Amino acid sequence: MNDLTATAEVGRARREGSALEVLWVATKLGLTSFGGPIAHLGYFHDEYVRRRKWLDEQSYADLVALCQFAPGPTSSKVGFSIGLLRAGYRGGLAAWVGFTLPSALALLLFAYGAAALSGPVGVGVLHGLKLVAVAIVAQAVWGMARALCPDRPRASIAGVAAVLVLLGTSAFSQLAAILVGAILGAWLCRPSGEVRAEHAPIKVSRRVGVAALVAFFGLLVGLPLLRGLTGSQAIAMADAFYRAGALVFGGGHVVLPLLREAVVAPGWVGDDAFLAGYGAAQAVPGPLFTFATYLGAVMGPPPNGVLGAALGLVAIFLPGLLLHLGTLPFWESFRRRAGTQAVMRGINAAVVGLLGAALYSPIWTSAVRGPRDFAVALVGFILLVGWKAPPFVVVAVSALAGAAFALF
Repeated sequence: MNDLTATAEVGRARREGSALEVLWVATKLGLTSFGGPIAHLGYFHDEYVRRRKWLDEQSYADLVALCQFAPGPTSSKVGFSIGLLRAGYRGGLAAWVGFTLPSALALLLFAYGAAALSGPVGVGVLHGLKLVAVAIVAQAVWGMARALCPDRPRASIAGVAAVLVLLGTSAFSQLAAILVGAILGAWLCRPSGEVRAEHAPIKVSRRVGVAALVAFFGLLVGLPLLRGLTGSQAIAMADAFYRAGALVFGGGHVVLPLLREAVVAPGWVGDDAFLAGYGAAQAVPGPLFTFATYLGAVMGPPPNGVLGAALGLVAIFLPGLLLHLGTLPFWESFRRRAGTQAVMRGINAAVVGLLGAALYSPIWTSAVRGPRDFAVALVGFILLVGWKAPPFVVVAVSALAGAAFALF
């Protein structure tokens, strides 16, 4: 029996649970999984592989490799896939809902409560949350640069991407940076050794895969057309969040500059509200993409509130899940190609530059106003990088510091 047949047999043997069972376990993880996507993968391994044995070590490792390869939130796609393996498509949906809903509800409540933060203390707390974003994104740039830009070609691609975004005046400068990264990667980053192709433990038919890919590209092209034809704000919102979710390579923090371009540039959300919400998103468990819930709720033009939150949440997650379903049937043959590996290396390096540019503008330029602000951001960065403190500790420290500075 070869490896692929063995994996298929394991998948059939273990797909014996119910969607309700998956929902229960995923909700527990959604309430307790602090620390970002890398930490989420550790929680998933402990719960799904070690404790419940829903899949084996090799299948889990292969699944993580697949989910890291394509755009979209890695941890959410891993959870969705495990639900799919355990209880079919209903299980996949249950896994996504359970893992996503707790943080989405928390950020929706914050969106309504943020308006009550008035006076010096409230303004100080909100400013402290903006300083959290400085520390969190600086940590993300630091870690991603070490992992994704370990050599001169990829470091150079990151630098070129950052310059394009910082100097670009077009709304498409971020997309241009990713495309330049792909082109330079194909030229400069081809692997020298044999390409290893992991097998995917989840089996999806080619018919479903093709349908998912058609839906992914259909929405990517169709939503902007509908937006222009109808002038509908709801379609404009769906298009903005969908495009942001479709272009996220390399980790959840990369969604920050894409979302800012989508909602701040047209005037739907102010910079201060955007960064305060991003800081609050670090204090809740679950995927960072639920930041879209907060943005949808605080939008100036309707739909906003609960309806806007739901629209933003679904639209930002949908492209990654569709693309994931679409690539599952073709994963092994696709990833064997050296050209594919090279392009992905270039794209991953480019998103490091994109995130580095966002660290400067708007995060640094709007949050750090003087030495005291820099000191708070520096303390947060040291807590994260040096002391490995969980993000919610940095949120608490920065919010308290912001309130204290407002009073004294």
